[in-house]
Amino acid sequence: MQRLWVNINGDIEEICVPAEIDEVMPGVSWGRPDELFTPSFWKYQAEAQVRRDRYSHHRLGSNLLEEIAVCLLGGYGIPAEIGMAAFERLKREGMLLGDTSEREIHAQLSQPFAMRGNQRRYRFAAQKASYLARSLDMAKYIQAIDPPRVLRDRLLELPGIGPKTASWIVRNHLNSDDVAIIDVHLHRACVMMNVFEAKSDPAKEYFSLEALFLRFAEAIKVRASVLDAIMWDFMRRIGPTARNGTPQAHQLQLAF
Repeated sequence: MQRLWVNINGDIEEICVPAEIDEVMPGVSWGRPDELFTPSFWKYQAEAQVRRDRYSHHRLGSNLLEEIAVCLLGGYGIPAEIGMAAFERLKREGMLLGDTSEREIHAQLSQPFAMRGNQRRYRFAAQKASYLARSLDMAKYIQAIDPPRVLRDRLLELPGIGPKTASWIVRNHLNSDDVAIIDVHLHRACVMMNVFEAKSDPAKEYFSLEALFLRFAEAIKVRASVLDAIMWDFMRRIGPTARNGTPQAHQLQLAF
């Protein structure tokens, strides 16, 4: 057993995890918590951050249509801050009610965004305007309180929404642990722990990889929605190190 401690507002709390050679699941050892990307590391980070009330609140929109919009406007190739700025602009203009034309949305997305003294443009404005206008119109008839995987199946019928985006919407809107957002960051983290095979491809194996991740989260007793949020944020910020190193090659101060 490995014993760890976390300082929460001056109160020292103990966290225990199995020995580093014990297996979380076949072929995946717990490892040390002071080595990057081990199951022990993620377990410690999750416990510490939850105690600080972080990474537990996922909703970005106030209703399902807004959640669809913010997730469609973000994602691959779109920096998070640009996606949020686009969402806020469309929301401010009352364009997320399912009755705005593609042309009107495109006109808003085509205008530059002032960020930190610079003018930045939204990529794929025409494509995303088309997806968003059609998806919001169709989503007006979706029951927002459907069970998580039923809701995801409905979302997968919308233009421009694949498994990752649909899972992101469901995770955020329902605060669900029944789905997972298997993006490049989470995939990289799971490959480094041997939870996923290095040759695995989320584009082709999304649901089988999701099942493995959910099994891993259950094994280390961390909510899947919390764990994937922590992994995404951490791996995004430390990207170059994550790509070029191994868990044994790097040390990190606990509880980032």
